[in-house]
Amino acid sequence: MRRSAITAMAAVVLGVVLFGAQTLDVTVRLRDNAAHARSDGAFWTDGETGRATGRPDSIADLAERLSPAVVSIQVERTREAHGTGDLLEEFFGRHERPQQRPERRKFRAEGAGSGFVISKDGYILTNHHVVNGADKITVLFENGDKLVATIVGKDAKTDLALVKVLPERDLAVAPLGDSGGTRVGDWLMAIGNPFGHENTVTVGILSARGRKINAGPYDDFLQTDASINPGNSGGPLIDMRGRVIGINTAINAAAQGIGFAIPINMAKQLLPQLRETGSITRGWLGVQIQRVTKPIAKRLDLDKPHGALVSQVFEDSPADRAKLRPRDVIVEFNRREIEDFDDLPRRVAETPPGTDVEIVVIRDGKRKKLSAQLDVMAAEKVELASHESPSLDWGFSAQDLTPEIAERLGMSQGGDGAVITDVDPLGPAQRAGLRRRDVIIEVDKSSIESLDDLADALGSAADSALLLVRRGEGTRFVLVEKD
Repeated sequence: MRRSAITAMAAVVLGVVLFGAQTLDVTVRLRDNAAHARSDGAFWTDGETGRATGRPDSIADLAERLSPAVVSIQVERTREAHGTGDLLEEFFGRHERPQQRPERRKFRAEGAGSGFVISKDGYILTNHHVVNGADKITVLFENGDKLVATIVGKDAKTDLALVKVLPERDLAVAPLGDSGGTRVGDWLMAIGNPFGHENTVTVGILSARGRKINAGPYDDFLQTDASINPGNSGGPLIDMRGRVIGINTAINAAAQGIGFAIPINMAKQLLPQLRETGSITRGWLGVQIQRVTKPIAKRLDLDKPHGALVSQVFEDSPADRAKLRPRDVIVEFNRREIEDFDDLPRRVAETPPGTDVEIVVIRDGKRKKLSAQLDVMAAEKVELASHESPSLDWGFSAQDLTPEIAERLGMSQGGDGAVITDVDPLGPAQRAGLRRRDVIIEVDKSSIESLDDLADALGSAADSALLLVRRGEGTRFVLVEKD
């Protein structure tokens, strides 16, 4: 993939990892690639189950068998180049300057990525960032054939895309496996087109699973040390039975041998909907959540840090109608445990809208069951003059939040609270993650409507205080502990 087309990738070049054939302890056994009719909505081919054993002399048979199903995806896009203009100055004692209109010009940009055929009639799986914004998509096969492709469906939140070509004959397919059954330490193979070097084969192991790389709300990546570079995006990560267990997506720029792949089980859940509707409709609960840290768990009288702490309940949402409250800790959703806060968005997203779900929360130290009916998740959403306070020994200064200040901060809700105007870089507020422009709306369950309220609440606190702060249109709890 050329550099102009890899802005969504997490990195650039990784070093090549070499493996001796004598270290491979697996058996290559493949299932016939012919697609079969399915009654469960699946239109791809699944590989056989079971674990690999034995010691092959080479994985050449595996590479030879799978390479015809791996394709190079050539993309043409129209881009706009912008001239420079003055940026808006920050708040807090600075004046805004009028923004100049930048000059714009259009130009053609080309990029390349990888993909793999999942059905003999021409469905191909790749990354959203490989084909997004494409004016023309050309798929290049190992035998030299070129076919024009159209986008059938795509989902930015999971970085998945499904494209379709119209072949004159049945295509070789890459059977899909079970990413949940692959163990850390299992050998894997990646095939793709790094830097335009078509059908490049690399080998590594599954280094870890469940990695979070801040790519989106549904981070759950497989980590591998199989060499992955720009141009590998969208290509398959394959186990030693020839089953695709991941879609290569990102790499770590500062490391060597750290690549990430979307688990194929996640893709399987979304593929039928991508083909039928072109996009993904997810369930929506209507809460903002955060991780339960050890200090917060202790403050909320939890036996251990677990679950998802509700910091905001959106008005007229399923959560609002179910009587969820800020400070609730969600520990079960639809009869499945929520061990970490990252579990909840995935559980909600994979539950169809309209589903009645049971939610278990810990509220004031007691378990409580609530019922909700999920709505449809909306499409992609997600300074100052007044008298300032002293630092209040908590490492920050604040002032009243006026309606004018609230408008400048882009807040659509009310003008009550105290806005932070300065944070001591060595103080407790900084360590807790507070920032300038955060609006404090609650301290230890006490509502903050003014700077005086804030001073009283913090003055009554001992060595720590649990603050509810608004940042933009969202809220979160922050535990500040004094020196």
